[in-house]
Amino acid sequence: MYLLALATSLVLIAFSSNSARALKKEIRPPQTLSRGWGDEITWVQTYEEGLYNAKKSNKPLMVIHHLEDCLYCQALKKAFSESAEIQELAKENFIMLNLMHETRDKNLAPDGQYVPRIMFVDPSLTVRADITGRYSNRLYTYEPQDVPLLTENMKKALHLVQTEL
Repeated sequence: MYLLALATSLVLIAFSSNSARALKKEIRPPQTLSRGWGDEITWVQTYEEGLYNAKKSNKPLMVIHHLEDCLYCQALKKAFSESAEIQELAKENFIMLNLMHETRDKNLAPDGQYVPRIMFVDPSLTVRADITGRYSNRLYTYEPQDVPLLTENMKKALHLVQTEL
């Protein structure tokens, strides 16, 4: 009798534990294309879609290369998502893409395939080699303290679209 009661209790505990786990999974919000970079921003899924939308809308494409388990990427993502100015610029004026894999376009890795890496592509589909971060050995990397520079580079990309194209 004791063993039957113990077995029944274990089955009930296992069932309630699995039910609780299933409820937690259902409650969790679905993963969005933002991947934490800004849920209010509209993100494109692929580089090709980004190029198409940039050309069609006459807006620059901002490409963020990152990896989920990269500590530098996580720190930059936090700073990026917490900057109201960057979020507003991105939402209103850019076609936005964040990639966790490399593209076939070698123009997006002129100085290597490192992360985090942020590059701008103008609506004429030209990768802007003149919009870079502060490092000479990794031209397109940014760190959390570089948010003011990134903001200025976003404004520069917008200005170039208005004056050059």
